[in-house]
Amino acid sequence: MSKRDYYEILGIEKSAAEDDIKKAYRRLAVKYHPDKNPGDKSAEESFKEASEAYEVLKDSQKRQIYDRYGHDGLRGGGYGSGFEGFAGFDLSDALRAFMRDFGGFGLDEIFGFESSGRSGRSDSTRGRDLQVKLPLTLEEISFGVEKNLKIKRQIACDRCKGKGAEPGSSLKTCPTCGGAGQVRAVSRSIFGQFVSIQACQHCGGEGKLIEKKCSVCGGRGLVDGQSTVSVKIPKGVAAGNYMSVKGYGNQGSRGGLAGDVIVVIDEIEHEQFSRRGDDIVLEITTSFSQAALGDEIEIPTLEGKTKMKIPAGTQSGKVFSLKNMGIPHLNGYGRGSQLIRVIVWTPQKMNDDEKSLLKKLGQMKAEKPPSGDKSFFQKLRDSLGA
Repeated sequence: MSKRDYYEILGIEKSAAEDDIKKAYRRLAVKYHPDKNPGDKSAEESFKEASEAYEVLKDSQKRQIYDRYGHDGLRGGGYGSGFEGFAGFDLSDALRAFMRDFGGFGLDEIFGFESSGRSGRSDSTRGRDLQVKLPLTLEEISFGVEKNLKIKRQIACDRCKGKGAEPGSSLKTCPTCGGAGQVRAVSRSIFGQFVSIQACQHCGGEGKLIEKKCSVCGGRGLVDGQSTVSVKIPKGVAAGNYMSVKGYGNQGSRGGLAGDVIVVIDEIEHEQFSRRGDDIVLEITTSFSQAALGDEIEIPTLEGKTKMKIPAGTQSGKVFSLKNMGIPHLNGYGRGSQLIRVIVWTPQKMNDDEKSLLKKLGQMKAEKPPSGDKSFFQKLRDSLGA
């Protein structure tokens, strides 16, 4: 399937200035950000699509080639930027792309963590982000919880202190790039000649070469390790929400910054309750006599057990609501309701005496449902959600 025009995606003219491009992208990114649209794959794809368009049009060189040759010019023609689009981005990649220019937007602000934006070293030496799934019960979601997570990650080698060089040895200047870490590349194609600046392949963009590699890490400067991170989960999160914890991802190579840990919330299925937004739903079963005559029963809630009155004449499928007994609103005030659906139980096995009693009951006028009463059946369908 062919890609949409980048200007069309951002809703701007081809003559748009850099500030207009940035404003248009931020508006779309905020609208389709996964934090605002948890579990919405369509919104996530729109978020990535807008990010890809922004990455091209904000860069004068990429934009010039795109304006002249379109998408094909970015895929080939000797263009040496390494730009490959956002098709392979995972959750953490997309989040970091947005945070880089706007300082972070979404649950990082809600949870009170620092933005994962970076300064100083380039992303080439930054460690990779790690993603972990955190299962939570409805009770933990309702009251908030603090969790200690054990993270398997790459850490700096203790022997060489992350430098990759054997203690006592030195680093030498890369003969290919002369210590700059970058080389000038010239390539030709049917579109003409292109000149680009690329990271030096010989030294990996470091500008230095290890004279003698560390005997423990083999020159990588990194070894396998484990860290424990404490995360505070606020009340009211939902499956698909996520938060980033700065600096607990893989350590960057040779002194580079560590990546982040992206904690993705998952919900453990509850034995009694189901969740609908910030409401929780409980189904209870009553006998015919309880529904007909009324009763007071004990029901479970997220905070323990409570008493509930079933009015006389309650129909099967009737839904009652306990206000402010559901899930707290995330980063807000109040909470949802607990919805109780009453299901009238019909006995399946009866002895002769019980059958005789039910037959007598069936002959009573009060036992017969109101035939032809459309309002009655409509109410019943509404209570059943039909």
